[in-house]
Amino acid sequence: MIALKLKWLRKEKTFKNLSNEKLNIVYIGIGSNEGDRLNNIKQSIEFISELDDCNVETVSSLYETSPFGNVHQENFFNAVLKISARLNHIQLYHKLKEIEEKIGRVQREKWGPRKIDLDILFYNDLIFSDEIITLPHKGIIYRDFVMIPLIEVEPEIIHPVFNKKVSEFISGLTSTNIISKRAEKLFMEEKNLGI
Repeated sequence: MIALKLKWLRKEKTFKNLSNEKLNIVYIGIGSNEGDRLNNIKQSIEFISELDDCNVETVSSLYETSPFGNVHQENFFNAVLKISARLNHIQLYHKLKEIEEKIGRVQREKWGPRKIDLDILFYNDLIFSDEIITLPHKGIIYRDFVMIPLIEVEPEIIHPVFNKKVSEFISGLTSTNIISKRAEKLFMEEKNLGI
């Protein structure tokens, strides 16, 4: 786990101006199984870090996982980010969709292959659902490849719908998808601090 102060030199002034505003704490799941999976994930983290209204706080380790749902496709790389943001959940959702498009995601079948998938897992303790987004993400408690990196980033995180620690759901899983924890680092702090 890498604690980050992303682009702090560039963003310090912006976030100082937010000191009187409540920053939202958001957890984002990232997955890729098409093309250069590692680069797709690194690019998405970079794009998120460049959003003026967001600051990446922590990045989990990278995990290689077998596909969920449609199993006839390549393995995924997965990770979880913790960010602070002043964007509301709908604004952030649209920013993440724009990043997916920049990286080259094409919308196809549910659980199909994708260059990048960016999902808001938790947005503060918000419980919300409309035709676009459900928060918390409804698949969290069924997917080890989401829960394990999420717990790595925030070990005590509570699921607001069930009022239970996310870690308590792991023992109830009937199947697992994580193949291995990868050695590659997803973010180099020095690069983004201009050192």
